[in-house]
Amino acid sequence: MYKGKKIIAVLPAYNAALTLEKTYNEIPLDLVDEVILCDDASNDNTIEVAKKIGIQHTIRHEKNKGYGGNQKSLYNKALELDGDIVIMLHPDYQYTPKLIPAMVNIIGDELYPVVLGSRILGKGALKGGMPLYKYIANRFLTFSQNLLVNYKLSEYHTGYRSFNREVLETINYNQNSDDFVFDNEMLSQIIYAGFDIAEVTCPTKYFEEASSINLSRSTKYGLGVLRVSIGHFFQRIGLAKLKMYQKQS
Repeated sequence: MYKGKKIIAVLPAYNAALTLEKTYNEIPLDLVDEVILCDDASNDNTIEVAKKIGIQHTIRHEKNKGYGGNQKSLYNKALELDGDIVIMLHPDYQYTPKLIPAMVNIIGDELYPVVLGSRILGKGALKGGMPLYKYIANRFLTFSQNLLVNYKLSEYHTGYRSFNREVLETINYNQNSDDFVFDNEMLSQIIYAGFDIAEVTCPTKYFEEASSINLSRSTKYGLGVLRVSIGHFFQRIGLAKLKMYQKQS
């Protein structure tokens, strides 16, 4: 708990058996009330490891639903469990759980309703091993997105995010894609709904066991990001009425 607010960490997992325990052991369990893991039909023993190390809530997709589909299950479960602050943390140990207290403080003290862990603030991305082509693509896409959605973030592509309950209850994230572009659709919805976003500098690690998408998937993701941003632009200037921007009923 933080100032009477229930803290839930959600872990979207796919073949995370080798890194899950290391990630979980760094979660500040004196602050985080509950942890939820969703295993998206992994080919390894991720779900068995989760239960062995004591994760309280596990969800198993019998068929792979994709990264976005995984997050939908997690956020729905976190709201069902009355979470007030929800932190999405990848269990591949690419992002450090040690930033959770900072994220919780910012949201819990009602400074911002959304906090992102940014790999781009400072020089952490390339230092941590981000491939150069991904770094360049990140910079190009972020520049384009800032122009189109009329906001200013250092990056829109981090997988380390935290939200207060109101944000998750307001935006219609269940309408979003089940693929990787879900993350960008969600940020687009948050910005369109008028929620402010904070960023904290986050060191990142690229290593063999860390999850990463290949060049073809990255290209598909990049095109999806541009599609979302262009749609946001037309929605913002009143030339479109897209279902994804309708608030949850």
